[in-house]
Amino acid sequence: MYRVMIIDDEKPLRNLLKMTVPWEELGLEVAGEAASGIEAIHTIDEIKPHIVFVDIRMPFMNGIEFAKLAKKRYKNIRIIILTAFDEFEYARTCIGIGVTEYLVKPLIKQDIIQACEKVISSLREQEPELETESTELFTHFDKMKEYIKRNYRNSELNLTAIAQEFGFNASYLSRRFKADTGMSIIDYITKCRMEKAKECARQKMLMYITAKEVGIPDPNYFGKCFKKYTGIAYSEF
Repeated sequence: MYRVMIIDDEKPLRNLLKMTVPWEELGLEVAGEAASGIEAIHTIDEIKPHIVFVDIRMPFMNGIEFAKLAKKRYKNIRIIILTAFDEFEYARTCIGIGVTEYLVKPLIKQDIIQACEKVISSLREQEPELETESTELFTHFDKMKEYIKRNYRNSELNLTAIAQEFGFNASYLSRRFKADTGMSIIDYITKCRMEKAKECARQKMLMYITAKEVGIPDPNYFGKCFKKYTGIAYSEF
């Protein structure tokens, strides 16, 4: 699945793009957004988008300036410029910096989809680099799972702690982990804790001791988690 980033200082337009395009059907996910080119430059390394929608007219750093910097950093990134009709000729003169497509405002859903399809086609022609990146992500996820299995007894183990341990942005990691493994990080932590709790229950261990053993020191909260996971109360199990 290719990652998309939307950069526009108008939040309604960013929301419009996110809501109207069937991203998943196209094999895409909106992995991040930014309200300015400067904000985007500071977060692009965390998001690592394959495709960027960027408005040509923004304060501090316009879309063309952003595109130049982004292409230097990621030569295979695909950039789709959003432009008003009276700016179109100016935008088109910037093809030399690697802009892939142009969309004229007001945006039309079918035009956006067609632009995405063209860009996806060009990305598919490029595979080894993207496949390597996906393989590296899966390797990280395998390491994270092992890390969780070793550390689930730590009550402070959560999404933020794991993101910091492995050097990822927490919100980006949350989306990618679930998209690529089918389970959220929090659900995976809960699974490890509850499977261990089931073992403890079979050994007739008291609930408050089991709660501490699996990293949930509050017995009441542990009881709710256990019942939600297994469908029955700890004492019944």
